Amino acid sequence: MARELTTVGVVGLGTMGAGIAEVFARHGLTVVGVERDEQAVERGRGHIQHSTDRAVKRGKLSVEDQQALFDRVTFATELEALAGCDLVIEAVIERLELKREIFSALDKVVREDAILATNTSSLSVTEISVATERPRRVVGMHFFNPAPVQEFVEVIKTVVTEPDVVEDVLALARRLDKVPVVAADRAGFIANALLFGYLNHAVSMVESRYATREDVDAAMRLGCGYPMGPLALLDLIGLDTAYEILDTMYKQGRNRLHAPAPILKQMVTAGLLGRKTGRGFYTYEAPDSPVVVDDDLTPKPADDQAPVRPVKQVGVVGSGTMAVGIIEVCAKAGYDVLYVARGTEKVDRVRAALERSLEKGVQRGKLSSEERDAALARIIGTAKLDDLATADLVVEAVVEELSVKQALFETFDEICKPGAILATTTSSLPVIDLAMATKRPADVVGLHFFNPAPVMKLVEVVSTVSTAPEVADAVAALAVAAGKHPVRCGDRAGFIVNALLFPYLNDAVRMLEAHYAGVDDIDAAMKLGCRLPMGPFELLDVVGLDVSLAIQRTLYLEFREPGFAPAPLLEHLVTAGYLGRKTGRGFRDYTS
Repeated sequence: MARELTTVGVVGLGTMGAGIAEVFARHGLTVVGVERDEQAVERGRGHIQHSTDRAVKRGKLSVEDQQALFDRVTFATELEALAGCDLVIEAVIERLELKREIFSALDKVVREDAILATNTSSLSVTEISVATERPRRVVGMHFFNPAPVQEFVEVIKTVVTEPDVVEDVLALARRLDKVPVVAADRAGFIANALLFGYLNHAVSMVESRYATREDVDAAMRLGCGYPMGPLALLDLIGLDTAYEILDTMYKQGRNRLHAPAPILKQMVTAGLLGRKTGRGFYTYEAPDSPVVVDDDLTPKPADDQAPVRPVKQVGVVGSGTMAVGIIEVCAKAGYDVLYVARGTEKVDRVRAALERSLEKGVQRGKLSSEERDAALARIIGTAKLDDLATADLVVEAVVEELSVKQALFETFDEICKPGAILATTTSSLPVIDLAMATKRPADVVGLHFFNPAPVMKLVEVVSTVSTAPEVADAVAALAVAAGKHPVRCGDRAGFIVNALLFPYLNDAVRMLEAHYAGVDDIDAAMKLGCRLPMGPFELLDVVGLDVSLAIQRTLYLEFREPGFAPAPLLEHLVTAGYLGRKTGRGFRDYTS
């Protein structure tokens, strides 16, 4: 049975340490907070005051409870004040030698049965523990920032940590209303090991000028539902912290995906550390301010000039869910839409699907009956590709097979009028391969909508090396007119979203394959620790393991990056026919 811990110490009262002290005090524990001098103590007290003042203002804490919280906290400048603590957690900066010094000193101060914990997010708990005479009573207790809000805690056990110590710390975490997960001592643990590879990849994307910081961030917020884009998140975390975590992970695992992008080191050296210094990937109105202000890299507002290639009539080829969604989006935006399906039966089926979808919009109050009727009046269906001769923009939304799409683009080249824009909604195939099937590659562009198209705000505008600038401008303008947020990128596998998302999902499969953590623990880490809308395995099962494998193979073939090679476990599950929710079994079983 777990021992009840009643008095805890916190060494280091920066943002993280002060947050941890507040969490303990909120839940009735006696807290001793230690800093190096009185000035640092006052700063730590100020952090807790500011945080609890906000909670009072929002009605989440009464003034009486705030005062009681402070009554439970004692502040000190000497480690000796921690002598009576049941547990002491260290939350100083990520420097191994400093942490080892503190643990060595604590070893001489605290009781023999006391537990020592480190809040490190990347350093080896084992290396910290051996600075004491009691490594068996040392654990990692990794809170997430801001500690009073984030529900997730990683409890890190070393190869010598006593089981009862782990149980005591787990019980304490649950008393704090946290969701604890046990992990072994490996750089990055669960959440950071998966998160920082993704963040590093995003930095490389911006560093190589493949896409702007704004477009990368918007792509992940709008395309994946992430609470923050990767560059904004790095600024919040601190670029120096991010660099140290990545460097530690790379040195331990030698995974090239964790080798810090060169620009990170340069920015850290230049003192551009993110929000805390007022400048990182973005510029802020003041140090520690969340308010972004314009700088030299901020995109200039688009002028109100009409596009060089005006679009009035849109042609859509296809009869699947994506095609139907794009037809609806364009018609609601005021464009005349001509859609082409194979045979009159499919033409009628598409029309019926559009009528159902628009009627749902009326019933949900998102569309008036007049708007529904006007949208339907703009839509004409046909089974003849030749009818596309009048279209200003033709969007291909058929099956993801290169030969099928190439044949279509050859036909478009023969049918469509000079100056017509030819677009593909492919999510994985090279747009240039389709462009070169025509004699007008300058007119070909990628226009990648996300499913369901009427709901998802994001559209990736993909330019090949041949795409004329005014062609990309015209389809971006159409996306804006349709209420979408266009982001621009070059023609390479995965574009922005899939190139960042699927290597992260693949890393999660590798983590599971290595028996480091289970499906539920990994999903909990990313949902609760990183605030992602779905855990990686939950998402893989929804997307389909076969689809995920195909995308991962495409990324690997294009980039030849060893870390992008599909995890063998993913290959095996697909071979076994375990494709996720659609087959009733993937990483989880949905049959019961």
